[in-house]
Amino acid sequence: MINSQNQTYQFPENFLWGGAIAANQAEGAYNQGGKGLSTQDVAPKGIMGPITEEPTEDNMKLIGIDLYHRYKEDVKLFAEMGFKVFRTSIAWSRIFPKGDELEPNEEGLQFYDNLFDECHKYGIEPLVTLSHYETPLHLSKEYDGWVNRKMVGFYERYVTTVFNRYKNKVKYWLTFNEINSILEAPFMSGGIYTSKEKLSKQDLYQAIHHEFVASASAVKLCHEIIPTAQIGCMMLSMPTYPLTPNPDDMIKVMEFEHSNYFFGDVHVRGRYPGYMKRYFRENGIEIQMEAGDEEMLLNTVDFISFSYYMSICQTADPEKQIAGEGNLLGVYLTLICQQVNGDGRLTRKDCVMSLTCSMTAIKNHCLL
Repeated sequence: MINSQNQTYQFPENFLWGGAIAANQAEGAYNQGGKGLSTQDVAPKGIMGPITEEPTEDNMKLIGIDLYHRYKEDVKLFAEMGFKVFRTSIAWSRIFPKGDELEPNEEGLQFYDNLFDECHKYGIEPLVTLSHYETPLHLSKEYDGWVNRKMVGFYERYVTTVFNRYKNKVKYWLTFNEINSILEAPFMSGGIYTSKEKLSKQDLYQAIHHEFVASASAVKLCHEIIPTAQIGCMMLSMPTYPLTPNPDDMIKVMEFEHSNYFFGDVHVRGRYPGYMKRYFRENGIEIQMEAGDEEMLLNTVDFISFSYYMSICQTADPEKQIAGEGNLLGVYLTLICQQVNGDGRLTRKDCVMSLTCSMTAIKNHCLL
């Protein structure tokens, strides 16, 4: 509640305060309960390191916080924190271990029954992401993930299964977590086994199209199976600023924002925006649409959700494109550092290094 100039502002009584995790971050039990391997099980360093042939002991996600076995005490702690909503995800490979089976894994389905029941016990609404960075590994290796059109059918079978199973327990859904992150992390986000360096723009944007169709299909299925539910998309939000007032930097900002806003535009408007059609023409990309795809995309989401970690800068000057490795994208240096003889100020190189230091150190040694 905020009081300002004799006016009172407050959140509505039914506002959903809560927190969020992902199955691959928290559940652990990666090889228990009939679960198959997912892409996360062979990515011990996340996006910052290479994938492995098999799960390795240095992969902390294999254990997580052991939510799979300790969900009751964890949900109780959420309730003590005052949660009214709990965003989590369903591990696709816990329901369909390989991803292309015809029948689901009952033990996996029962786990989420138990988890959602425990949430409702404390008056907490589950908000469930259908796919959160954990494509079944078999689908990644055998089909190259979302590059392959067959993924749409596998995903539809999976979401139909969980919609029918949890239609009386979950009324808020998300189709894909941070779907636009596929641009930077095609293996993690899209289960694409082809390395990023070898992945063509044609294949990347074809994979994105397949995800769009699958997402729209999930919206359609959700509205049919659970008419009272709401289903949305999930975006990685990265407010972007020009590094300098140079108009070329502003153009770079516009181009970068188009590449991300594109995902929201398709989910909300049900069609490809003109600026992306132009991008496709200029880059020789031809999206292969099957009959019915355009009509399917018209099944638009009920809401947009997003995660915000950071703002970033863009520049057209290659000499200023100094990127760090601490974030998904890295960030261009936004500090202007000067070397002044005898006064102790840092060089530009030193200032880059100081990004790992405290803000006090940066303030003391760099010109902002």
